[in-house]
Amino acid sequence: MHDEIDVDVCPGYPVSWQAAALNTVMRGTFKPISGLLLRADIGVVAVSRIVALADRMPLPVPAHVSIVREPVGTCSGEWVRAGRPLDAGDESRVVLYFHGGGYFLCSPATHRPITWRLSAAAGCPVLAVDYRQGPVHTLAESLEDAIAAYMCLLERGHDPAGILFAGDSAGGHLTLATLLALRDRGLPLPSAAVCLSPWTDLTDTPRRANRMLDPMIPAGRVGWLARRWTAGLDPRDPLVSPVFGDYTGLPPLMIVTGSTEVLRDEGRRVAERARAGGVPVTYEEWRRMPHVFAILADVVPEARQVFRHIARFLTAVRNLPARDLPGPGPGLPGPGLPVRPGSAAA
Repeated sequence: MHDEIDVDVCPGYPVSWQAAALNTVMRGTFKPISGLLLRADIGVVAVSRIVALADRMPLPVPAHVSIVREPVGTCSGEWVRAGRPLDAGDESRVVLYFHGGGYFLCSPATHRPITWRLSAAAGCPVLAVDYRQGPVHTLAESLEDAIAAYMCLLERGHDPAGILFAGDSAGGHLTLATLLALRDRGLPLPSAAVCLSPWTDLTDTPRRANRMLDPMIPAGRVGWLARRWTAGLDPRDPLVSPVFGDYTGLPPLMIVTGSTEVLRDEGRRVAERARAGGVPVTYEEWRRMPHVFAILADVVPEARQVFRHIARFLTAVRNLPARDLPGPGPGLPGPGLPVRPGSAAA
């Protein structure tokens, strides 16, 4: 069963005309616009306010999907339940989801095309965390909210073996940073994690791979955001750049990227680091898919198919023998992120 999880996959689906058309549109609109706006804090604020309108006008979800907001830990979140009515066994399991958006935009509402399908694929509720973001808040506060949300689930009686982490882009970064922080604090770990196009390297290293091929993200603006969020921090700290982490003792990971993404190699490097630490990793690289293509599931066939792959991974994880699952972390020392005075983690 371990071998079913520790694999590299390049799905052979033909690239759909919908994906090809969207790549062309984004290359001519989203990419140059974001390249212009993400050059100063005023642009970050403007973009975040525009995207915040999605909270007021979220995309519709199917009638069988329920959404309930509630406080969770140090922030709020929304419970997303999809598919058939969930029995008691399903409710004992939960996916803790961290949305992407470069740590300055988006919310659980913008990512419902992912979270409701993830609920259906996992056969359990998804708790999407509305964690604090920049430019007002810091990476440390985002991490604090993620840890607090997980601890809230444990306090409510959820077994760590029934909890799955998932996140996309910056949320993939937060997923990995949270796992590393929990392990370093000697806390019980969830059963597995799924990262969609994770942003894992916040150093100022130039991004040359797929610089021209990525239809969505300008490589230079990724570097600018990284410098913005890591001011005053050590960018090689694993909680700042999880690509440098020691993954020993972490649960199985699934990492999904697109072959032409500017962040593709960051996902590959995490897979290599995790395997070096003895962690089974399913690494999937989808041909010519854009960044976090799963969010395009309403229009792109490949984006719907990826949830079937996630469901297979989760089934394989549930069937792993207990000896292959992680135990409590070893309590490794680590510098951690600076936290503002007065916060719960200070």
